[in-house]
Amino acid sequence: QVHLVESGGGSVQAGGSLRLTCAASGRSFSSYSMGWFRQAPGKEREFVATCRWSGDSTYYADSVKGRFTVSRDNAQNTVYLQMNKLTPDDTAVYYCAARLGTDRYYLKEGEYNYWGQGTQVTVSS
Repeated sequence: QVHLVESGGGSVQAGGSLRLTCAASGRSFSSYSMGWFRQAPGKEREFVATCRWSGDSTYYADSVKGRFTVSRDNAQNTVYLQMNKLTPDDTAVYYCAARLGTDRYYLKEGEYNYWGQGTQVTVSS
């Protein structure tokens, strides 16, 4: 069982930055793929980024590539999402997710077993 808690959301102006943190409880954190998803009002939840067993193995949605960076600290059971050059289109509730296995990139919501409660990110123009 894995329990995930996100933090770091807030309000920022366009062009600004935020860093989200996801703290995980449980064992063998490095055996889990970690993902970030987001859900904007009236829209379905969408994939943002994922990190396999190390910060060198990452994959991003095209909409955030070059602006967002996902990383993890396996010693601290923590994954991060650094978000730069934010735009109003990035406004959403951001969720951290986890699933056992790091053999490939997992990009679909249904592939993750554990979810955090979400943290709101609001970007104003």
